Amino acid sequence: MPVDLVVMTAALLAGLVGSVHCAAMCGGIATGLGSSQPGWTAALQFNLGRIGGYALAGLLVGLLGAVLLQTFRSPSLGIALRVLLGLVLVIAGLRLIDSRGRLAFLNRPGNAIWKRLAPLSRTLLPADRSWKRLCLGLLWGWLPCGLSSTMLMAAWFQADTLNGALLMAVFGLGTLPMMVPLTWSGARAMRAMQRGWPRRGAAALLVLSGLITAGSPWLMQVQALHGVLSALGCSVPT
Repeated sequence: MPVDLVVMTAALLAGLVGSVHCAAMCGGIATGLGSSQPGWTAALQFNLGRIGGYALAGLLVGLLGAVLLQTFRSPSLGIALRVLLGLVLVIAGLRLIDSRGRLAFLNRPGNAIWKRLAPLSRTLLPADRSWKRLCLGLLWGWLPCGLSSTMLMAAWFQADTLNGALLMAVFGLGTLPMMVPLTWSGARAMRAMQRGWPRRGAAALLVLSGLITAGSPWLMQVQALHGVLSALGCSVPT
């Protein structure tokens, strides 16, 4: 299955702008890990492990989606997965402007998983070795977060192991500028992202990406759009 550039761009944008929420939610963890092992190398190891955790989760749910698609081979199922993927991107856009937490219920599945993983993370302390920092970061990637859970659903509806892993890795890469200990310019970027218009603009782009993705099975039938959408990788899972 080709890489869908519309979906991957949406994932990167969600990570970049949504990482302000990640910083608010996971900032205590990031600060605690960073203070125990200060320095850019340790910070990068923690965060690369976190991205690895995202990618692993994306691979697993992508595999589940692929098994579902191969078990029940049907063009209608492929179209349904495509539409659901688009709707998830719309939800991700809405989460960026969900200041009242109306979509907080999306955290619940992750909470159950984290309860089992949290005791394991304590066995890796103190994080005085590179492998411990990478493993802690990997577990950190499974910390329940509404936005990452939303993107994980998108990875599932990709119905492809590699694309599922890639989507979550791209989302994780988008969070790096905020989550790695920030330089002065990075802090400025974080303050800029907290303003209303960048978040609303990013939310609008995510919603637009979702609508294009959901509508692509029918938009591909328009001759003028077929070439563009094909080049962007907007294909129906088969």
